Formats: sequence, structure tokens, C-alpha cells
Amino acid sequence: MELDNPVWSCLATRHAHLAEGREFARRYPPDVSPLAGVLSPAPAHVAALEALFDVGDEFATAGKFVPKLSSDWQSLLEAHLVQMVRSDSAPAPEGDVEVTPLKAEDIGEMLALVELTRPGPFRVRTVELGTFIGIRDEGRLVAMTGERMWIGDYREISAVCTHPDVQGRGYARALIGRTLNRIIRAGQIPFLHAESSNVRAIALYQALGFVVRAEYPLLFARRTKAP
Repeated sequence: MELDNPVWSCLATRHAHLAEGREFARRYPPDVSPLAGVLSPAPAHVAALEALFDVGDEFATAGKFVPKLSSDWQSLLEAHLVQMVRSDSAPAPEGDVEVTPLKAEDIGEMLALVELTRPGPFRVRTVELGTFIGIRDEGRLVAMTGERMWIGDYREISAVCTHPDVQGRGYARALIGRTLNRIIRAGQIPFLHAESSNVRAIALYQALGFVVRAEYPLLFARRTKAP
């Protein structure tokens, strides 16, 4: 299934117009996302992936076909992700909170919030991948979420984060509810990823109707030497 190899599946189809690379390996432009993927774990495909990066470049990937890299690479993070899908088309609660759309002009605040909360990779052009929304407290951006990968009828919810000063107010629940409701209205199926160790986030997603579909390895690595 395409969801088993999510990054490749997205870059080979819905986001092919953004992809750098060819038939065996593809990546997003680095200012869009550090994500990259391979068609399979075959050595030729992994070599094609490595050829997309220069010394000092970093990339992340997750799914069934996480590659085994050469000695030219340093592993920065190895973990596991759960992939969760919400097949139930019933609307989720959206909460009684004012939500604002986020655009390119908000990128500075978005990057600052991501740096503080570490929800996953986010770059200066990630906002181009879908609709992003946020919540402001006295003008300050304190919570946000949006859309990232798009695979067939599956639309990924990503960049879920809340400033520590306002946690516990239900902001993440409200933002996810609005995002998944919009996805459902568009005739699509919401899905998302979370680190397997993040039990608090997983519990929230389950409360909103998401079900664990699979668990996959996550790799974040940096090229340290030329081939």
C-alpha cells in the first residue's frame, strides 16, 4: 500500500512537481522539507538517494523502506513512528476558540514555535504544502497545525504544536479537529504520524478517532563525506 512508503509515494504522485530526483529516489527541495524517499531498499535505489545530497546536507525518511546508508553518513536520529488513520467521516469537535489562517508572512513566528516545541521537520516553505492554521494569544502565535504529505485520497496532518505557556487549553485538539474536518469535507482521509514514545500525543489522536495503522522506523541523517 502507498502508505507503507509514504514519502516516496507522495513525491512520486501528488507532490511530483516539487520533487528533486528521478525514478529510484526523490527529495523535497531543502527549504520545503528535509524529507526524502526511495522506491525500494535495493542498493541501486539507495545509491540514487545518496547522490541527491552534498556533504553537510541532512534528510529524514520513514516507512517500510528506510534505507541502510553508506559510511559517508552520520545518523542523527533513529526512532519509530506510528502511522495513524481516521477512516471515520464523522466530524470532530472544533472547540470554542478563534483560529486564523497562516501564510508565508507568518513563517518567522511559525519557525520560532517549531524551534521551541519540536513537532518534527519544518522549513521556510513548508507552508506551501497545504493549509496551515493557528491560534494567537494577545497577538502571539501560540499553537498551529497544517497539512504536509498527500497520498492518493490520504491527507496528512502535521506540525501540531502548542507553546508551553498555553498547554492544557485544548488548542491542539481544536486545531486538529478543524483540519481533519476540512480534509473530510474535501472527500479525503486524514492521517498523521507520531513518535511511538509520544504517548500523550497518541492518546489525543485516538480520542479524536485516529487508529494506529502501522509502526515504522524513522531515520534522520547527515552526509559527512563525499563518495
